[in-house]
Amino acid sequence: METRGTALVTGGASGIGRATAERLAAEGYEVVIGDVDPKAEVVAAEIGGTAQVLDVTDLAAWEQVAANLEHNGRRLSALVLNAGIAGGGTDLATLDLDRYARLMRVNVDGVVYGLRTMLPHLARPGVVTVTASLAGLMGVPADPVYAMTKHAVIGLVRSTAAGLAADGVRIHAVCPGFVETPLLGTAQQQFEAAAFPLLTADQIAAALADLVTGRSQALVTVLQPGRDPVDYAFAGIPGPRLLDGSKAPDLPRDLRLDPVEPPA
Repeated sequence: METRGTALVTGGASGIGRATAERLAAEGYEVVIGDVDPKAEVVAAEIGGTAQVLDVTDLAAWEQVAANLEHNGRRLSALVLNAGIAGGGTDLATLDLDRYARLMRVNVDGVVYGLRTMLPHLARPGVVTVTASLAGLMGVPADPVYAMTKHAVIGLVRSTAAGLAADGVRIHAVCPGFVETPLLGTAQQQFEAAAFPLLTADQIAAALADLVTGRSQALVTVLQPGRDPVDYAFAGIPGPRLLDGSKAPDLPRDLRLDPVEPPA
C-alpha cells in the first residue's frame, strides 16, 4: 500500500489514541505515537509505526519530536491531538489546585503547544484533529474544570479554522459522549449498574480517521451511543445594532487584537 504520509497521534498508547493509531495505519499512514506511556513502543511495533516519548505539557519535548521528524525526512500529513485527562472534582471551594493545573496543562497547553510546534512541519494540504468532548459543548456538574478545558479547545478550533484553511490546513474537533476507556476509572461501574450505553474507542477512532482522510469535513463532530456521527451546528449569535436600530457594519476582515500592556 502506498503511504499517505505521516500521522502523529498523541496519547496513542491506549484508549482512543491507540484505536486511532491502528485505524490510520490501516489507512496507509506512517504513524508516530507520541506518549509518555512505555506501552507506546508495543503499540507502534504492532502497527508498523514508531513511538516518540512525548509529554504534551513540555514544549521542549514537542520540539524534540519535531526535530526527530525533520532528521528522519518525514513531513506530517496529519496531527491528531488526542492526549487528555479528566477528574478535576466538583467543588471549586475545595478544588485541588495541583490537579487543576495538571488538567489545564494536558488538555489546553497540550493542544496549543502541539499546534505551535507542529504546524510549521505540517504538509499543505494538511489536517489537524483535536479530541474534545461533549463536555466542550455543555455543562458537566460532575467535572466542571474538565468541561472548562474542553470548552477552551472548542473555542480554539472554531477561532483558528478559517485562518488555517486559508493556509491549506483543515482543523476539526470530535466531541464524544462517555467512552469505555481507562479515562472513566471507577465511574465505569456506575455506568454499567445504570445500564447506560457507552461509546467504544474504535467508534471515535473511525470518526477521526474520516476527518483525517477527508471523508468528513465537519468542523465539530458529536458522537453518542446508538447514533451516527453528527455535524454539530452552533446557534447563531444576535449581531450588534446601531443607535438607530439598523444593522452594524461587519467587523474588519483584518482585525487584530494585539496584547496591550496595562499602565504602570
